[in-house]
Amino acid sequence: MSENCDQNCNSCSEDCAERKEEKNDFSAKPHQMSSIKKVIGVVSGKGGVGKSLVTSMLAAIMNRRGYHTAILDADVTGPSIPKAFGITEKATVDELGLFPVKTKTGIEIMSINLLLENDTDPVVWRGPIIAGTVKQFWTDVIWSDVDFMFIDMPPGTGDVPLTVFQSIAVDGIIVVTSPQELVSMIVSKAVKMAEMMNIPIIGLVENMSYFKCPDNGKDYQIFGDSHIEEIADKHNLKVLAKLPIDPEISAACDNGMIEFIEGGWFEPVAKILEKMEEKKMIKIAVASENEMVTEHFGHCVNFNIFEAADDKVVRSESIPNPGHKPGFLPNFLNDMGVNVIISGGMGSGAIDIFNEKGIEVIVGASGNAKAAAEAYLKGTLKSTGSVCHEHQHHDECGE
Repeated sequence: MSENCDQNCNSCSEDCAERKEEKNDFSAKPHQMSSIKKVIGVVSGKGGVGKSLVTSMLAAIMNRRGYHTAILDADVTGPSIPKAFGITEKATVDELGLFPVKTKTGIEIMSINLLLENDTDPVVWRGPIIAGTVKQFWTDVIWSDVDFMFIDMPPGTGDVPLTVFQSIAVDGIIVVTSPQELVSMIVSKAVKMAEMMNIPIIGLVENMSYFKCPDNGKDYQIFGDSHIEEIADKHNLKVLAKLPIDPEISAACDNGMIEFIEGGWFEPVAKILEKMEEKKMIKIAVASENEMVTEHFGHCVNFNIFEAADDKVVRSESIPNPGHKPGFLPNFLNDMGVNVIISGGMGSGAIDIFNEKGIEVIVGASGNAKAAAEAYLKGTLKSTGSVCHEHQHHDECGE
């Protein structure tokens, strides 16, 4: 380590043993013409449990409630969304970008089958190419004023789910399962992956839960007793819905009419999603040195970004300091939608720019970055007015 080390590895070319590991930021912004409010991932630990069906029905029920919904079909090797909605036309593209296809009721759809010449053409690609394609569905497609986007994920915990969780700001996931006891282990894998990636889990949906006999009205567990309550208790999750085996639902999928199937199964889920839409989100940026609040705003190694709803942190990410130029960082954070900036110290020029943009400035903070953000949400973190006036600190603190 150099005797002049200032602990800012971003501005240093030395290859020393104490060099701090840099965190990679894989997040991707949607197309500049897109507008997407909430993103819900629909996942499963294994195939064949009805994940695409649940995705389709969720998009349809929210659409009937007056929200503009969309489906990003991330199951590239097994796309079934266009078939369920009876879509035969192909997606269009111009110099602006790629445009999704709309269903009969206005749900926007993007799927690999909307780009293939023939629907039956197989997609024989390796994982990284498939993952890159899904990412392009987010970055290159123009999604218009979407209230709820549902991502139909491929089964498992491979390249595509990892890419989605890392690159797309997912607001929560719904895990789809079936009654078999074996599924418990598979669901646990999906839940643990979401927890590792810091993605909120909205709850569980059990498909093929029972069959209601039309002759006597009794429910029969065709695939055995349900274990969803045990799974939910184990992971402290909600059971959102139990979907029956219903020939009418199957026929609707086969005939491309899934958006016209109505039932009360997903009403509880819809209410939860509506509450998510109503929540006021706040984005807090903490100027940091890795996990700790930095002393000087403009000299930070990274920004820890915390998104909160109802005074609780629901998502976090770390982005490297993109570099310091006078007035650059306040504009950079404003473009990211930051509402509050927390730091140890800051130059008066930077504070003025933040104030002009309506971003609250908290200076004088110290300690763990997440703890500082949580203290702000609780109302216990107040600004001490720690403004750097000394010339040697002006550049460091963002002026």
